[in-house]
Amino acid sequence: MLILITYDVSTQNSGGKRRLRKVAKECVNYGQRVQNSVFECILDPSQVLLLKDKLLSIIDTEVDSLRFYYLGNNYANKVEHFGAKVGYEAEGVLMV
Repeated sequence: MLILITYDVSTQNSGGKRRLRKVAKECVNYGQRVQNSVFECILDPSQVLLLKDKLLSIIDTEVDSLRFYYLGNNYANKVEHFGAKVGYEAEGVLMV
């Protein structure tokens, strides 16, 4: 299923900057960055639980926020893109 993950990590101190890097690094392991603090991830239910647990262990819930939007398996008609940063096919072929 496609999940949109967004986060806002307070960077008022060095601990916040460290948390921001860790959250971004963890999200990169599971999906594609589509905006600065927004990732699209194709995950199964167990991967969602694992990623959510990892991210919640990183953030400080007093000053940071984390949001998961569950777009499901039939997401193709639920996502529109306009402007810069060309979209990608989430389940397409990845050439490295």
